[in-house]
Amino acid sequence: MHVHVHHATGEAKFWLEPTVALAQAYGLSQRNLSAALRLVKEHDDEIRAAWQKHFPS
Repeated sequence: MHVHVHHATGEAKFWLEPTVALAQAYGLSQRNLSAALRLVKEHDDEIRAAWQKHFPS
């Protein structure tokens, strides 16, 4: 399970399992990566629910 984060200057991919972690990124400053990581962690439950709705098992 993962989520992609897009910004005008680049993008990043974060794994959600087993814990939220950066998988890869390009074009983003450390400040933007930190903000994205914080937001992914804050909205982890919502992201997981949307993933499960989009990819039902």
